[in-house]
Amino acid sequence: MVRSQYGVPLARFEKSQGDFATATDLEAEKIILGVLQAARPEDVVVGEESGRTGSGRPERVWLVDPLCGTLNYAVRSMLVSVNVALRTGEEVAVAASADPFTDEVFWTDGAHAFVRRNGEDHQLMPSAQSRLVEVNLDPPFPNAPAFRAVRLLAEPGFIETFRLRVVSTTLAVAWVAAGRRAAYVTDGQLQDSVHFASGIALCLAAGCVVTGIHGQPLHTGAGGLVVAADQETHSILLKLIGNQFATEVVPESYCA
Repeated sequence: MVRSQYGVPLARFEKSQGDFATATDLEAEKIILGVLQAARPEDVVVGEESGRTGSGRPERVWLVDPLCGTLNYAVRSMLVSVNVALRTGEEVAVAASADPFTDEVFWTDGAHAFVRRNGEDHQLMPSAQSRLVEVNLDPPFPNAPAFRAVRLLAEPGFIETFRLRVVSTTLAVAWVAAGRRAAYVTDGQLQDSVHFASGIALCLAAGCVVTGIHGQPLHTGAGGLVVAADQETHSILLKLIGNQFATEVVPESYCA
């Protein structure tokens, strides 16, 4: 569906300021939900566009993001992904992030992580060699003004060590597991996020370092996400993020 509708004029459905869905988002989600409901009719499904459906056991929840990178797609950029994850209890057991245009499917069974290409599976191998760090600059920013991801770009330690990339799709989280990015940084509360659940599961299974923005366990405290290919990269990013909290910006209304 995503491939077939690419480049076609699409109706837009406003969701909130600056955010919208296209007809492709809706149709792709409908197809995914149809597959899941046919195979697992008693499971709960949470879709980005349709919300929560099903009244089955709450310990089995599918998280579906039918088109991550809608704005990219709407302006004919091929940087998008289709994300599906299954949470069983507190953990995401299996997940997949598909790139519709390269025909790659990054997937995990919870123990190992692979990319399926041309019908063959290849194990994902994280690597920080590229030094490319993906930074999500899209809202919300729950830890502002103390922390804003965009301020990382002004940190001398960041520009001396890394190179920034912003593709505005969570496909880039899977790329950390695949060795195509050294790290990914975002603010936000990501528990049960249809956008991030699959990418996080892939990175954990591939052996990446995955924490919140303070280095705390994921989905606790201030939230956020720092996922890195190795401990050294992760430590550098935590130090740079910590610099922001150490020099917290005081809103003008609080100034004497």
